[in-house]
Amino acid sequence: MTSRRSLVGVGGVLGGLILAAASLSAHHSFAAEYDQNKPVTLHGKLTRVELTNPHGWIHLDVTDKNAGAVDWAVETGPTNVFVRAGVRKTDFVPGSEIVVQGFLAKNGTHTINGREITFADGREFFMGSSGPGAPTQGR
Repeated sequence: MTSRRSLVGVGGVLGGLILAAASLSAHHSFAAEYDQNKPVTLHGKLTRVELTNPHGWIHLDVTDKNAGAVDWAVETGPTNVFVRAGVRKTDFVPGSEIVVQGFLAKNGTHTINGREITFADGREFFMGSSGPGAPTQGR
């Protein structure tokens, strides 16, 4: 005979599994949002940085001959990718020149998934992209 207490325990475990599955399915994949066949290199001035989890964002103004300064958003990997590489939030100085390599968003916005960032002093860092060129793919 099953006790009421063990049923409550099983219900809690099942509830936790359902929440975990929902969280995983809500997390997007690289291929769903970005085009690996459209690599891009952006040269611009850093405007702001949001080092958050599970993804960070770097914003930069890229000068377009026709439109002037255009705000681009660069999705990064988690903050710990930068921390492990020795990059700190203080390295992201607003107004500084940066170069970012990544892949264009499929939705046509000024958004990319960042693969690599180069600071004005020449330091280059992997940005935590799950797209092509990630270290797990032989980079």
